Amino acid sequence: MGVLIKGGRIVTATDDYTADIYCADETITRIESAIEAAALPSGTEVIDASGKIVFPGFIDPHVHIHLPFMGTNACDDYESASKAALAGGTTTLIEMICPGPQDEPLAAFKEWNGKAAPLAAVDYTFHMAAVRFDALAKEQLKQIVREHGISSFKVFLAYKGALDLSEEHLFELLSLAKELGVIVTAHCENAEAIDAMQKRLLGAGKTGPEWHEPSRPVSVEADGVTHLATIAELTGAHIYVVHTSCEPAVRAAMDAKLRGVNIWVEAVAPHLVLDKSAAELPNFEGAKYVMSPPLRAQQHQDALWGGISSGIVSTIGTDHAPFKFKGQKDMGVDAFTKIPNGIPSVQERPQLVYTHGVCTGRIDIHTFVDACSTQAARIFGMYPKKGEIRVGSDADVVVWDPSYEGVLSVESSHSAIDYCGYEGWPIKGRASVVLVRGEVQSRDGEFVGTIGRGRLVSRKPTHF
Repeated sequence: MGVLIKGGRIVTATDDYTADIYCADETITRIESAIEAAALPSGTEVIDASGKIVFPGFIDPHVHIHLPFMGTNACDDYESASKAALAGGTTTLIEMICPGPQDEPLAAFKEWNGKAAPLAAVDYTFHMAAVRFDALAKEQLKQIVREHGISSFKVFLAYKGALDLSEEHLFELLSLAKELGVIVTAHCENAEAIDAMQKRLLGAGKTGPEWHEPSRPVSVEADGVTHLATIAELTGAHIYVVHTSCEPAVRAAMDAKLRGVNIWVEAVAPHLVLDKSAAELPNFEGAKYVMSPPLRAQQHQDALWGGISSGIVSTIGTDHAPFKFKGQKDMGVDAFTKIPNGIPSVQERPQLVYTHGVCTGRIDIHTFVDACSTQAARIFGMYPKKGEIRVGSDADVVVWDPSYEGVLSVESSHSAIDYCGYEGWPIKGRASVVLVRGEVQSRDGEFVGTIGRGRLVSRKPTHF
């Protein structure tokens, strides 16, 4: 059955006009000033978008759904995460596959994909983390790229002894990425420095969540970006710095870019709207706001918003990693190093960015679309099927109600999490109708679609 979206203001990363959109066979097939419903096949659903904005489906380039971490596992599955994503208008997720250092990459890919395929109501793909780089891992990484369409890797310059690679293996991995045309996404810090700082603070009896940020200050993050950029410069690899939290890290990335390094920068929603005072809340409440890199002093938000506005920062993700406050976050009540990291935001991201970015004038509406959808599609090999409204693109469409006003709360969240990091915050605008490949999956924040309809997006390497 086709879907006709009538009378909406279509806004993309570059365009702004009013027209009708007709979707059939999972694809946008017509965009015209006026399409008569009576002339369309019987059963066509008509969506009145007058007074509303029509965006391409949002893409979250950085989520964790199945995440074994610190002896526990993130509380979402693809059903709850899909419903949460769709409520906000996100139609495609890129999840991090994070195996342990003893796990085989191919087995990890099959495990993560096996959890997604039966439950996903959004389209999805993966960044494949490399936490080992022996001969077997190298061959399996090649296989994952060539046979399964996963064209991005992930490396950690953090979590000493658990997820970080040796310098030799980091160099070899980036060399392989260049050979394959794969972009390497990276958590940039300094694992050795963090380990030393954590031991010093805990030894001094500084155990609460408020000490998480001092254990990995901005200098540590900027150092990680500089270090990764050096290896990329030597190998020619293309790199993407995830969840950049502070001005020195953005500056380090731009310094590398000026030297000719192929580098892209991501910000995530929590760093744009929360500051480190949240993690300093009393009675262990601050544990809800422990993530890495940590929430920073408020002045770094201006640098991130400025970077988004200017295009220095390409994308806005979430680093969605849902760990419940009771039974998971409280594992670290005696030591901040044992608090599972993450601030769930997959549902809230579009409303947070629209409210605190577009409505405040920090960014314009085209930048909103670009950072929340189009750039991720371009960088990770999904454009123009994703991230665009044009004939031939996937019919991933968000009909957005700019007049809506409400508040964020755990009660309205579809995630399995037991708290909302933005509880009671007022927001403007919301996703009124959300289509994934031409099928309505969400209306006014409620799931109305089909579990398991999501599809693994196969991507070709483009970063040679």
